Amino acid sequence: MHGNQSNAGIQAPRAQRQPLISTHHGIARTDDYAWLRASNWQDVMRDPTLLDRNIKSHLEAENAYTAAIVADTEQLQEALFQEMKGRIKEDDSSVPAPDGGYSYYARFVTGGQHPLFCRRPRDGGEERILLDGNALAADHAYFRIAGVAHSPDHRLIAYAVDTKGSEFYGVRVIDAESGALVDQRITNSNGNLQWAADSKTLLYVWLDEEHRPRRVVGRTLGTDATDTVIHEQPDPGYFLGIDATQSHRFLLLSVHDHETAEISLIDAAAPFAPPRLVAPREAEHDYSVDHHGRRLIIRTNSGGAEDYRIVEAPIDTPGREHWAEIEPHREGRLILDVVSYRDYLVRLEREDGLPRIVIRRFSDGEEHEIAFAEEAYSLGISPGYEYDTTTLRFNYSSMTTPAQVFDYDMSTRTRVLRKTQEIPSGHDPSSYVTRRVMAPAQDGETVPVSLLYRKDTALDRTAPLLLYGYGAYGISIPAGFSTNALSLVDRGFVYAIAHVRGGKDKGYHWYTDGKREKKPNTFTDFIAAGDFLAREGFTSKGHIVAQGGSAGGMLMGAVANLAPELFLGVIAEVPFVDVLTTMLDTTLPLTPPEWPEWGNPIESAEAYRTIAAYSPYDNVAAHPYPHILALAGLTDPRVTYWEPAKWIAKLRDLAAGDALLLLRTNMEAGHAGASGRFDRLKEVALAYAFALKITNKACV
Repeated sequence: MHGNQSNAGIQAPRAQRQPLISTHHGIARTDDYAWLRASNWQDVMRDPTLLDRNIKSHLEAENAYTAAIVADTEQLQEALFQEMKGRIKEDDSSVPAPDGGYSYYARFVTGGQHPLFCRRPRDGGEERILLDGNALAADHAYFRIAGVAHSPDHRLIAYAVDTKGSEFYGVRVIDAESGALVDQRITNSNGNLQWAADSKTLLYVWLDEEHRPRRVVGRTLGTDATDTVIHEQPDPGYFLGIDATQSHRFLLLSVHDHETAEISLIDAAAPFAPPRLVAPREAEHDYSVDHHGRRLIIRTNSGGAEDYRIVEAPIDTPGREHWAEIEPHREGRLILDVVSYRDYLVRLEREDGLPRIVIRRFSDGEEHEIAFAEEAYSLGISPGYEYDTTTLRFNYSSMTTPAQVFDYDMSTRTRVLRKTQEIPSGHDPSSYVTRRVMAPAQDGETVPVSLLYRKDTALDRTAPLLLYGYGAYGISIPAGFSTNALSLVDRGFVYAIAHVRGGKDKGYHWYTDGKREKKPNTFTDFIAAGDFLAREGFTSKGHIVAQGGSAGGMLMGAVANLAPELFLGVIAEVPFVDVLTTMLDTTLPLTPPEWPEWGNPIESAEAYRTIAAYSPYDNVAAHPYPHILALAGLTDPRVTYWEPAKWIAKLRDLAAGDALLLLRTNMEAGHAGASGRFDRLKEVALAYAFALKITNKACV
């Protein structure tokens, strides 16, 4: 049912070749499809109707071709969509989070695509709907709410809205009781909002025309005063962020990239006073800050603490010379997060690939931990709004266990299950197996792989397998519960996550061993995982469908070049495949802050050669390829639409054989795809229908 068996007579679009030659470090490079990058891309992010008509025609032709090729799966896509929708509790609600006299939560209504943000009195009482996402979204093809924040006195609600998918957010402030609009003058925000203690000053991060976070700005509502710039960051190589300590005594101004941080304290009671620097920026020194009494609690990788340690410092003299260690570094035990409550210090850490929560009582230093016994699972903490509390909320799931929310009393060490993810269509965990195996890599390392399959799936090399991977920025993919994945698993797939280098699954070194000049380890780890799973009988070579998105899409493009015979298909979502071109283009939003991750090919000939050697677009060759489905978003500011468009165009020109090479661009969305919870499922259904089509399971 795959290959040319289902596309006879359907002509694939052929992008015109318009060679553009560029030279760096004496190396000439020809790009035949550079014209697909709109010269006015900044304007297109804000108004997609401004896209050049030739580019638009090509993308629409690609969409039409993809639709024609997968037309035979339309019923399957609908069945998948209904299945996945049936696993969602349509009127789901989050567990209310208390803050002072109220508890705040989000909920959905049956049939609704977007959340409602609500509150009710803490001790019970009538619900008040603060924001109705469905009503707000009614006139928009794309709609996403971010950064919902109530003022400390609970009178005002600030929220950010993106109606294009470009992640340029407008900010609105409403009266919590009446719903009346108080302010809507803030534009060009990144959605990051924090209130000062006076409940009338709102801090936000302002984006420039290149979509770079350039300023932290304060606005005092109810006055005609112009916004006040609290901090301006001139270096485009760094991101800006604004956060708050758990005590809300300080707001935290962060200047950072993926490996370096610089944090300053903003007094929440005096937000326009000069921020107080904690420790000046030093290359590859990463730290985070919380507050406790007269001291700061700091998680840091200073002093050779690759997997982090915890120190304290006086508020008035927070510099590194005053740091005193309160939790030492231990190699292989990665401290992921630290939260300070009045009486307890909580840390989330990972060792041997599995997370745990450790709780320390400040009064005497006594510690205890929360851990679970499954082979692979996901564990996270939800700090909540309050500081003076003994309640810690945490979330747990595994690949077979739906998500659970617990409230844990740190004093009595008792837990209360507040919510278990409901699967309306039914789910029997005992019908499934979850495992963690270790795949040997080519250099002697072992790559953790999390597995999910039905108990009745025969592990005799005949099962198709979906292998998911990411491997960048130190982001670890948790072995959590996925309702969507069940649609493949229930049709006989083995579902696997390869925890490749570039993440932090095995400690910080796992990240550094998968970046810059060591980036190829990410690709060879993924291939090693696939080879191992085939050898062990979970699947066989040529029966694996690879999936990854964004930087994981780079992984998809790289393995398609390096080991095409291993994979039957590749699903590449918003794939970062034109790495060299993007890292050479300083006008793009993420290029300068991404250089620490990939290298700077403008300044370094070595970095240029390293990236050129693996960049998927640059290494497309005249050999057979797996079937490929690439998904893009027109207004995506992170991975621009032209990267997958150029990649598919070049593959069509050079690839041997009759593999399906498909591109679908969402003309009304950005990096995250469709904004509604059900519309997003339709995109997942397309990807899974593609996987089932090429594995000849489309009729199952």
